[in-house]
Amino acid sequence: MKKAKRILALAGAILLAMLYLSTLVFALLGKEFMNWLMAAVGASIMIPVLIWAYGFIYRLLKGDTKDS
Repeated sequence: MKKAKRILALAGAILLAMLYLSTLVFALLGKEFMNWLMAAVGASIMIPVLIWAYGFIYRLLKGDTKDS
């Protein structure tokens, strides 16, 4: 479980970094980037919440009471 948490956290961090970098690229190119920025900000909230929820449901289904 500990290894899965690390992998999910790394995947979430990479996804967020890609969103913010794409927003920066669109801003530098002079394109409309506000939608990308709002998506990045929303993902900054939703991705960690979803990762936590998946772990919580996994622990409920597995029956593991230890927080590892």
